[in-house]
Amino acid sequence: MTVTRARKHNLSAASWSADGRSIETGDLRDAGNHPYAANVFSPAVQRERLSKETYERLNETLASGAALDPSLADEVAHAMKEWALEHGATHYTHMFQPLTGLTAEKHDSFFEPGRDGEAIARLSGSELIQGEPDASSFPTGGIRATFEARGYTAWDPTSPAFLLENPNGVLLCIPTAFASWTGEALDAKIPLLRSMDALSNSAVNALRLLGDHETKRVFTTVGPEQEYFLIDEQYYFERPDLVTTGRTLFGARPPKGHELDDHYFGSIPERILACMLETERELVKLGVPVKTRHNEVAPGQYEVAPIFENSNVGSDNQQLTMQIMQNVARRYGLVCLLHEKPFAGVNGSGKHNNWSMSTDTGTNLMDPGETPAENASFVFFCTAVIQAVNKHQGLLRASVANIGQDHRLGANEAPPAIISIFLGAELDKAFESIVSGEGSGVTEDATLGLGTPVLPPLPMHGGDRNRTSPFAFTGNKFEFRALGSSMSIAFPNTVLNTIVAEAIDDLADKLKARIDAGEEVGPAVADVVTESYSANRQVCFDGDNYAEEWHAEAQARGLKNLRTTPDALPEVIAPATVAAFERYNVLSRRELEARFEVWVEQYSVRANIEAETACSIAKTMLLPAAIRYATEVDAARIEGVAAELRSLVEQFVTRIQELERANVYPDGLEGIELAEYARDEQLVRMAEVREVADALELIVADDLWPLPKYSEILFIK
Repeated sequence: MTVTRARKHNLSAASWSADGRSIETGDLRDAGNHPYAANVFSPAVQRERLSKETYERLNETLASGAALDPSLADEVAHAMKEWALEHGATHYTHMFQPLTGLTAEKHDSFFEPGRDGEAIARLSGSELIQGEPDASSFPTGGIRATFEARGYTAWDPTSPAFLLENPNGVLLCIPTAFASWTGEALDAKIPLLRSMDALSNSAVNALRLLGDHETKRVFTTVGPEQEYFLIDEQYYFERPDLVTTGRTLFGARPPKGHELDDHYFGSIPERILACMLETERELVKLGVPVKTRHNEVAPGQYEVAPIFENSNVGSDNQQLTMQIMQNVARRYGLVCLLHEKPFAGVNGSGKHNNWSMSTDTGTNLMDPGETPAENASFVFFCTAVIQAVNKHQGLLRASVANIGQDHRLGANEAPPAIISIFLGAELDKAFESIVSGEGSGVTEDATLGLGTPVLPPLPMHGGDRNRTSPFAFTGNKFEFRALGSSMSIAFPNTVLNTIVAEAIDDLADKLKARIDAGEEVGPAVADVVTESYSANRQVCFDGDNYAEEWHAEAQARGLKNLRTTPDALPEVIAPATVAAFERYNVLSRRELEARFEVWVEQYSVRANIEAETACSIAKTMLLPAAIRYATEVDAARIEGVAAELRSLVEQFVTRIQELERANVYPDGLEGIELAEYARDEQLVRMAEVREVADALELIVADDLWPLPKYSEILFIK
């Protein structure tokens, strides 16, 4: 029997078998056998290797959020170097997060020649604290000219250093911030750290008014749920669109997608589980607290989620998670896809950002306790979040905007582009009770009977979850569900921290005025909450965010519907954004303008890459295949099929030519106008080319079609 090229590849992709190379033995009840943070310069390692005085001073500095005393740096650098050398590290790098959305690193050797011809290992305190990578080729939005190359990395001691293992060596990674020679933030970390300080100051001030005199610092915490696809690398490298753009620019929907819901939470295939296990083991060694894994809705789609961490550490670890996932997948003949919409017609991938605030005394300010109505502190801070989201809904939408998101947000799989809040029945009842002054606002305890004495009764939550909401309260946190899979979580969390700090200060000022006027704290909180919630309740919606009716209702409520990235990005430099970010010294107007310019340019460039790639594939791969098949059909004199093919081929040629014309930019377009052109012309013409190509895929002989199909890519593991 002759096996076609496509079938050979399918058989090859499905032939994986485990080799057991990563199976570990040992009793994991013994802490010494568990690899957690084995490759991290953790507090435990610091306690062991630093003098008692240095260790205590370092931790006091970190706990208070004060500036690091340079006198500590030399001892810390020496201890870090010795620890890294013991683990086989030959180089170190200041790892930072430039405005590309990725991480960046320059590796420097520990070793340099000594006077006697031998190598000497060095890492000084000054080298630990500050590096100097060339900044000229990173996007700066005009902050720095191309010829102005100097930039600085600055050690972030709140995010621990770690070791990255490679088959041929070990690298010490030092998380850092990245700034220009003139001091502007050129990265994602500096504004995130600034925003964490701003929120802490505002929250502590408010807690004092609420009677808390113990809390000295408030930390924002995140727990991002990462969705992703795993596909066989055979198919990946046969798809120029996947290699170049991260998504399939062509591909007809397969007969079976996720209509049966059989993949969701299903049994994880052996090859995939093996890859997951090794990925998690690598992450655990790096101190990333991964907790959950499961199949997601779409075939070939999965999810991993960590436990909550402080926002800056969680952001660093999220970048590391994406890198490790992609690296480990290749060891199993797989490729990890992080694009928001790698396959049309099936679910895309998001990154649910679970956000909360916790005090240094261990209190979660987003935990309502017994009931929300009984917890004045919770209601106060929750109201601040509602006010912040309503006032800055456009900025929140802009914080999750990129070209991949434009294929995902608003579809019946992800939150719409309209930002709204789901509070849940219990919390909604509490707020309505406070505003109306009627009822207790308490949802009585209830149990959920399961119909058989074999199964115990379960406590029933006061409200169901709403998976269609972009910003939902989920018990003791808010879940910002609109982030894209490929995105850094740094800027969305910077936005959240900053706008909530602003709202907290506004409510705290009003609360203080009432208390100063002689009102008791409890009634004063109720009055402030009532005023704010009444003014901002339009952003709260507990219905189906996917429904078309919601769009009309949202418009009537005055909510913004910023459907695409070019619609959303101007919110980054809106007056309300600039005022809030400058007030809290998170980002200056110039730094915000720089980010706007960078992100607008990235949109246009990515759109052009997609359009040029689509044109090339259509013209040099798909059209020739269609013509060959048309020739065979003509020779066979099957006129019904031949006529359909001729019509499609003619349409295909016409649409390819239209895309070619769209790929030539009109003179004078730049900035947001160029982004709008890319959206309205290039991406539209691409979709029209794809429509005909996908129709041809369903007709052209399988052995002639040059691209692996969805039915192969998504289902053969």
